[in-house]
Amino acid sequence: MGVKLRDFGIVLVGEELGGYSSGDLVSGQVLLELSESLAVTALRLEARGCARVNWIDKVAASVSTAVPTRYREEVVYLQHRQTLREAPGNQGCFMLQPGKHEFPFTFQLPQGPLVTSFNGKYGSVKYWVTAILERLYVPNQIVKREFCVTSQIDVNAPNFLSSVSKSEEKTIGCWFFTSGPISLSANIERSGFCNGEAIPIYAEFENCSSRLIMPKAAIFQTQTYLVNEKTKTFRQTIANVRGNHVASGSTESWNGKALKIPPVTPSILDCSIIRVEYSLAVYVHIPGSKKLMLELPIVIGTIPYSSFASRTSSMCSQFSMDMSWLQLALPEQPEAPPNYVDVVSEEDLARQLPTLPQADHLEHEFGSPMFAYIQEFRFQPPPIYSEVDPNPTFTEEMQ
Repeated sequence: MGVKLRDFGIVLVGEELGGYSSGDLVSGQVLLELSESLAVTALRLEARGCARVNWIDKVAASVSTAVPTRYREEVVYLQHRQTLREAPGNQGCFMLQPGKHEFPFTFQLPQGPLVTSFNGKYGSVKYWVTAILERLYVPNQIVKREFCVTSQIDVNAPNFLSSVSKSEEKTIGCWFFTSGPISLSANIERSGFCNGEAIPIYAEFENCSSRLIMPKAAIFQTQTYLVNEKTKTFRQTIANVRGNHVASGSTESWNGKALKIPPVTPSILDCSIIRVEYSLAVYVHIPGSKKLMLELPIVIGTIPYSSFASRTSSMCSQFSMDMSWLQLALPEQPEAPPNYVDVVSEEDLARQLPTLPQADHLEHEFGSPMFAYIQEFRFQPPPIYSEVDPNPTFTEEMQ
């Protein structure tokens, strides 16, 4: 920078809260600090975001004498331009006085899905803001500032709440010198997790061979890059855990052994040229032989798991299943209730039941108001149980 331009930078507001998502407003200021007056033609702002893939096929180049093949691809997700200030009318420039200057800006990210920011082995997904200072007879001065975008993945979605399980068996030895099989089965209660969460692993290891084996588990990240139907893959381990040795003829059980997920990029499943996927591998290390491995696919999201939401969903589905019989039991058109005359026989109608005594008559017999008599027996103990009713009603006596 020249002597006149001491500082030229971009400050974003709210980026420290965890980045941006689709539809969010991005706000900030372009900062200028001048030691002398400066003639400026315009100050412009550009925002851009794209996924890029770039690799060279070295294997094909080593086999033949041809020029190595380079694979490149780019997909644009954000393109925005705006002018913060420019010379008015036909004037060629405007003057900025010595000191500090702030030029605020605001723009909105697209409402559609935005791929999560990522920096991988053979490609990346980046979003950035560029400030361009234009002056007469001087090359433009440019400053850039990257910002993070996160595509929201809710691990409480029904397809991430179902359990995943696998089993495998392997026999050690060759020809007639076999020593028995090694069996492995693994299960996780759901496939959706978030950064910092621990995955409970349920596994059974049975060693019927003659060797000492070691059970282990690891989380793998698989980066896949696609250009013109060509695929490039990079795989790395991001976390692992080990168990105890399993001797010959013994078994080992994992009842929720925890494997914590470190801070990593969430799964990228919505980009056409870059995919970032995760899997939980439960395997057995066998000395002198290839390992026995099971891989369970998992998804690392951004919205944490809520046991209440999953329990509510499970209860609602169970309730709908339990109440399904009611639809079969109820008629399509309800019937009217029967007439009283059709239910009661003629003999019951002809029988004259005595009328109940009135309150005035009861008060005359007891010599006190009815309410006071009831209060007298309010806290009395219940009567002793008897198979015979000590106070039969008139109807029972008639029967």
